[in-house]
Amino acid sequence: MRKLQFLAVGLVASLSAAPAVAEPDLVILGGPIYTARDDQPRTEAVAVEDGLISYVGNAVWAEALIGEKTAVIDLAGKTMTPGFTDSHAHLFGIGMRELTLNLEGVKSVAGLVETVQSRVEAAQPDEVIFGRGWIETHWPEGRFPTAADLDPVSPENPLLLQRADGHAMVVNSATLAAAGIDDRTPDPDGGQILRDSAGRATGMLIDNAMELVRPLLPDPAGAARIDGLVRGAEAAQRLGWTGMHNMSVDWQDVILLERLSDAGRIKLRVYNSVDSEGEGPVRLLADGPRTSANGRIVTRAIKFYLDGALGSRGAALLEPYSDAEGSGLLRADRRAVMPVWTAALKAGIQVNTHAIGDRGNRLLLDWYAEVFAAVPEGERAIANPRWRDEHTQILHPDDIPRFAALGVIPSMQPSHAIGDLHFAPARLGPDRLAGAYAWRSLIDAGSIIAGGSDAPVEKGDPVNEFYAASIRKDMNGFTGEGWHPEQAVTRTEALKMFTAWAAYASFQESELGTIAVGKRADFTIFSADIMTAAEEELRAARAVMTIIDGEIVARSDGD
Repeated sequence: MRKLQFLAVGLVASLSAAPAVAEPDLVILGGPIYTARDDQPRTEAVAVEDGLISYVGNAVWAEALIGEKTAVIDLAGKTMTPGFTDSHAHLFGIGMRELTLNLEGVKSVAGLVETVQSRVEAAQPDEVIFGRGWIETHWPEGRFPTAADLDPVSPENPLLLQRADGHAMVVNSATLAAAGIDDRTPDPDGGQILRDSAGRATGMLIDNAMELVRPLLPDPAGAARIDGLVRGAEAAQRLGWTGMHNMSVDWQDVILLERLSDAGRIKLRVYNSVDSEGEGPVRLLADGPRTSANGRIVTRAIKFYLDGALGSRGAALLEPYSDAEGSGLLRADRRAVMPVWTAALKAGIQVNTHAIGDRGNRLLLDWYAEVFAAVPEGERAIANPRWRDEHTQILHPDDIPRFAALGVIPSMQPSHAIGDLHFAPARLGPDRLAGAYAWRSLIDAGSIIAGGSDAPVEKGDPVNEFYAASIRKDMNGFTGEGWHPEQAVTRTEALKMFTAWAAYASFQESELGTIAVGKRADFTIFSADIMTAAEEELRAARAVMTIIDGEIVARSDGD
């Protein structure tokens, strides 16, 4: 009798929790669903109506909602999360990676030369050849490539081959000649022309020195530019991203993205941070934030560069590099940026600034603090402006608490850590590693972290980023000595980095980032349970379906 009473009580409780919603367009159930919410971390089923989440809860009640017009996705044991957002990537660059010479995976100087030779043999006379993706830190030669390596296979065609991080480039002698660079050409501000012991230009150009050869590259326009943007969005969706914080965006791309999205050619949700050079800042500061008609393309931020990259020794350090002379480069002039930042704070425009070295990050915090002090909350369009530090890779421990104190969001790319662990110890020495990719310390000090990939610098796979953040080993399971495994985050925190915290970092937390009734129906479905899978299983996981506003925009064959 007592058992029957318990059953009756349970039935009444279930009936009282029945959802009062209309017949949905879509119901998803049949596997673990993680919401990125603290009050309800996991659920059994989700229903969607008109692109919005209309029900989150019990699978039995979700099944009861299914009607004639309802599509059903049975996860069959796969795992669903809120849509993963890449909080730092370069959409057009991802598309161009698909369309130009891809140098990812080249394993040596000899391999680079061989790959280039094949492309040169198919080129037209004098055609300029651009490629990107090489990284020399694993190469047996143990050095950067040079013009002398490239000249034998391309004596006439100009070659411009960008390092994976986008902060260095090797060119051949034909390019140096066409750009008017010789041994006497001075280093530009914020850049360096590498030279050999005799003072001869080697063909390696660091940071702003790349601008000397940039005019040789044809600027994709019209159909070619549209193709790059569309291909970039499609590539991101295939990998499982529902959204992207698009960095260093040309103003023409803002307009194109809005048109392409409203026309249905680009499905990806994009949050633009326009490049500090050009028309973008002027337009944003004059007109304020803008959104496409369909709401998927939002533009309300400006991207600045304070220093260079660690791999090419352009990151600005407080002390010299451990493996070379010099302490990096500064690419920003305080006197130039302060008026723009002040205007942005008053206008409600977000400022997102690239800083990698400990000196670069300290200056960023110092300069942000100066602007915040100069513009009281009453004169700001937004009291909490949510300005960001893009990369935040190397920090002096004294600066870690300053992020939360100032309200500055560290925007970090976990895959940088598992790639850089193979060379960062040489660049920095053991002592400075304590502040390298210090995710745990930043969170413990009160910060949130917006997680991204920096694609096409990295592959841009959300599983790789989640794995790197929570496991802090490379994709072969290796971790280096002194690499501070205690800086890994929990899987719950890793999930928030790419969902809830990414939404907050773009002022979109009321619409995105968690699975809750009323929010946009953006979901990523993974082949394995990323929240519980063993390390090897997690490394092998992949996104099998990407859903934006309740629409399947990408899926793997057979899923």
